[in-house]
Amino acid sequence: MTKLAGSRVLVAGAGVTGRSAAEALLAAGAEVVVTDSSPERLMALESLLEGVELVPGLIEPPAGTSLVVTSPGWQPSSPLLAASAAAGIEVIGEVELAWRMAAELADPPVWLAVTGTNGKTTTVGMLESILRAAGADAVACGNVGLPVVDALLAGRRVLAVELSSFQLHWAPSVRPQAGALLNLAEDHLDWHGGMEAYARAKARVLTGDVAIGWLEDELVVDLLQDAPARDKVGFTLEEPAAGQLGVRDGWLVDRAFADDEPLVEVAKIRPAGPPGIADALAATALARAYGVPSEAVREGLESFEPAAHRAVLVGSADDIRYVNDSKATNPHAAVASLRAFDSVVWIAGGLLKGASVEEMVRSEAHRLRAVVLIGQDRDVLADALARHAPDVPVRVLDTGDDEPMTVAVRAARELARPGDTVLLAPAAASMDMFTDYAHRGQAFTAAVRELIG
Repeated sequence: MTKLAGSRVLVAGAGVTGRSAAEALLAAGAEVVVTDSSPERLMALESLLEGVELVPGLIEPPAGTSLVVTSPGWQPSSPLLAASAAAGIEVIGEVELAWRMAAELADPPVWLAVTGTNGKTTTVGMLESILRAAGADAVACGNVGLPVVDALLAGRRVLAVELSSFQLHWAPSVRPQAGALLNLAEDHLDWHGGMEAYARAKARVLTGDVAIGWLEDELVVDLLQDAPARDKVGFTLEEPAAGQLGVRDGWLVDRAFADDEPLVEVAKIRPAGPPGIADALAATALARAYGVPSEAVREGLESFEPAAHRAVLVGSADDIRYVNDSKATNPHAAVASLRAFDSVVWIAGGLLKGASVEEMVRSEAHRLRAVVLIGQDRDVLADALARHAPDVPVRVLDTGDDEPMTVAVRAARELARPGDTVLLAPAAASMDMFTDYAHRGQAFTAAVRELIG
């Protein structure tokens, strides 16, 4: 960014996005300061970012700071960001930085963006697969793991961008060529301060040329109707009307970017089931908005392999299946996971982040053979189960167990009967007991394999 050459920029957070933002700012000729609450994490950058000033624990911006680039998880109320805003210093995120850098290019890349409470990573992976099948120089980036600035600096021509609500909050200028909102349910309410602010952040993905939304979610429909996008496209698991994508006679059908075109057989979509089909429809809509032909949609979806920890069958023994859906990190995702099975021994619990579990437990109680609860907010789930599923056996585990997932899997096996599915779909975040959802899923997988051999 030539406009930042010689300017002093503060990067808040020394994680993956912080490092990438600092590198991009250095390349643009900015004077870069990086701060983090962890001196160890900060010092790990010392040999990687020559010319950067590393200052641990800042609570006020250094004198002369003209811009703050924050890591997405930092809340606006954090002392440093609040002090920066009070001083009139703009605070943006790494995604916004990438957008502004792209705007200075003579031929900027195309942005196709995805957000929603659940299904983002699967959808953006499907989109990347479709785009590559069409021969596009495309990459999945953003919340999926690769910072957007890295994808931009690598010269990629099409960016399939997964955006979290945090990233969207800190990206006020981003206007993707096409953006899809998959669904909306209570999540990260502790960060945003309420559902209205959370939905407002998510709706930013609908501000580009083409806005795409899930027609079976009333909140999404309302946001889609209010979106400023030039074109609005809905997708549904039902037969589509004109201007929509949907399902008919076992096929994904496009009536938005074609008159009435079958694209791919539903039976060939992975992950199977309604959530996977909905994700495929969203990915297809984004790709078609970019002009991808039907043949590439079919090839891309048929070749797509879902990422780990998303409704993966770990194994079976004694006519009991063990399924790892550790990525179900909120109640909305857990409901979708539970509905794939008729009789479930459910392993749940963790950090609920302010989300309500009442409707989830009430609506899915009839599927539950038994429940094993772990994690910090296990008692919240236990109380809801006592109200809405009083006849379902519930075992609440002490988080002090040395190997909590091993204990949970063994308890689930004791409660299961032939024909049941032992399902890890926690409905909560993992950081109270595990590094992340992947670590939790790995622990479940290891425990199951130890149990069934």
